[in-house]
Amino acid sequence: MSMTMTQKILAHHAGLDSVEAGQLVLVSVDRVLGNDITSPVAIREYEKIGASGVFDKEKVTMVMDHFAPNKDIKAAAQCKMCRDFCEREEIVNFFDVGRMGIEHALLPEAGLVIPGDVVIGADSHTCTYGALGAFSTGVGSTDMACGMATGKAWFKVPSAIKFNLTGRLNKYVSGKDVILHIIGMIGVDGALYKSMEFAGEGVKSLTVYDRLTISNMAIEAGAKNGIFPVDEETLEYVKGRCDREPLVFEADADAEYDAVYDIDLSEIKSTVAFPHLPENTKTFDEIGDVRIDQVVIGSCTNGHYKDLAEAAEILKGRQVAKNVRAIIIPATQDIYLKAMENGLLKIFIEAGCVVSTPTCGPCLGGYMGILAEGERAVATTNRNFVGRMGHVTSEVYLASPAVAAASAIAGKIADPKNVMN
Repeated sequence: MSMTMTQKILAHHAGLDSVEAGQLVLVSVDRVLGNDITSPVAIREYEKIGASGVFDKEKVTMVMDHFAPNKDIKAAAQCKMCRDFCEREEIVNFFDVGRMGIEHALLPEAGLVIPGDVVIGADSHTCTYGALGAFSTGVGSTDMACGMATGKAWFKVPSAIKFNLTGRLNKYVSGKDVILHIIGMIGVDGALYKSMEFAGEGVKSLTVYDRLTISNMAIEAGAKNGIFPVDEETLEYVKGRCDREPLVFEADADAEYDAVYDIDLSEIKSTVAFPHLPENTKTFDEIGDVRIDQVVIGSCTNGHYKDLAEAAEILKGRQVAKNVRAIIIPATQDIYLKAMENGLLKIFIEAGCVVSTPTCGPCLGGYMGILAEGERAVATTNRNFVGRMGHVTSEVYLASPAVAAASAIAGKIADPKNVMN
């Protein structure tokens, strides 16, 4: 039976020769992930079922990133609960203030996810790791609890949509523009419970970080997961990060897809998602004069070093516009350190930005960048729902790091090409 890449990974981890779309399978997982918001719920459920110990102390991971460093007493209590649990259960991969990062940037960096893995995480953007050729998806905290106890998870095997990529991206266009273009094309439910599988010659022109961004936002099209083929770029990225051997799966040439889309990367333009859905996309030939109050460059979607470097190229020697607050958030401590050593932080601070420790903070309207009534922000985050970053009348415009940096300088949503001319 012919299978997609995702179906092959699920079949392997279920101990089956083959699976088909719609089939229910019980699979062994390689990693169970939680953060400081979702893990406490999972811990309570784990205790309710009377689990005597986690299935593997190396494979359960908790990252304190949403409200850490703690924003208030409740956040402190959440983190303490996770901290105490991980100490009691002798969890090896527990990441707290000082050695933490935003979870979906941290795990690939730390070598905790490699090609062929099955990863479940109590966070919807767990689908990020498909960039490395893994099957990864978000689950509820109850599924996380069961995963911690048993190392197993039930799935309905998804059907798939294929995105055949050709060409290469132009200057100031990145993976964020690719995924916003796709979501604008198919809608926020265009891939509902499907696997978004990326293929074609264009893939090799995308960096691992572009792929991480694209996979991260697969959930914004309703997808169960997003996944890229494993190539030399992938293998070079994971090399030396982990002592496990990658498992490389390829879709069969005659695999069945619900739809196939051909996308020429060279034709994609800088794209902005207007409020209040990621599908509400516009390019600069459609964008008028949209004044802004804040810019956020960071998050699990666009807090990688590549993203910061793209923003720094535009901000260097320039100033953030008066009355615009520009917040830069490196996604991990290592990214922060590299940005400091290479002078990026100096560029940001001299331009009038503030640089934060790694945190999800403003992305979910938590802290470190909450919007007041009627305020507008350009953000490299992944969601722009009503009230996502603060007051219900505030507005979030999703964009790439290049567009966000250009907008910070212009004081309005701006095309980076115009700012750099």
